[in-house]
Amino acid sequence: MDCTTSPSYSNRLLDSLPEEDRKRFLADCEIVDLAFGRKLAEPGETISYAFFPIDCLVSLIATLESGGRLEVSMAGNEGMVGFPLMLGAEKSSLQAVVQGAGAALRMSSACFQDHLERSPALERLMKRYLNVLMSQISQSAACAHYHSLEARTARWLLMTHDRTRGDELRITHEFLSGMLGVRRAGVTLAAKALQRRGLIDYQRGRITVHDRPGLEAASCRCYATDRKTYGQMIERLA
Repeated sequence: MDCTTSPSYSNRLLDSLPEEDRKRFLADCEIVDLAFGRKLAEPGETISYAFFPIDCLVSLIATLESGGRLEVSMAGNEGMVGFPLMLGAEKSSLQAVVQGAGAALRMSSACFQDHLERSPALERLMKRYLNVLMSQISQSAACAHYHSLEARTARWLLMTHDRTRGDELRITHEFLSGMLGVRRAGVTLAAKALQRRGLIDYQRGRITVHDRPGLEAASCRCYATDRKTYGQMIERLA
């Protein structure tokens, strides 16, 4: 399948490139299917590929020697995995795990860095995306310190909903507690509070979004800030 012309193999970040740059870039990509739970990067390991999700979702996770884990960002159709390559780095500082199965465009790290050198438009776009990513990570750190768990849970569900197809999310309380860096009991209380308000429905291993506007109202302002930053830095280039 020619991913240079098919809209079904689209990534919003790459769609922001000028047409000729986009076609040249996609010509060197391959389409891969990523299964749930697959690890695309590990801290300290060499980065072999850059990934540009089509309809999959990837969590970027900071890990501690004690075994603690905290999601600091996520990448879906709007982004990429392998951002250290933009800076000429060869190793990852974060773990990247597929949270939602699906397809992605994949390019070798050497080829990606070659395109960066040959395409000023790609270099500018990647720098803007890196700025968005840094803003999102900073926002998440502040959000974890200042905002209620219920608001943070709503924000996380909205971010996941944005990057997946459909209203049903495959998420366990154990996984969500790890991503938010809190105890499972706390996530359970937050999810039940959102469910009582009719915003979501939770069953074992699955959360269904019923009231998207209501979920946005329940979230802290960090969610709207993240979307605004992306729109200002990336989408206006398309």
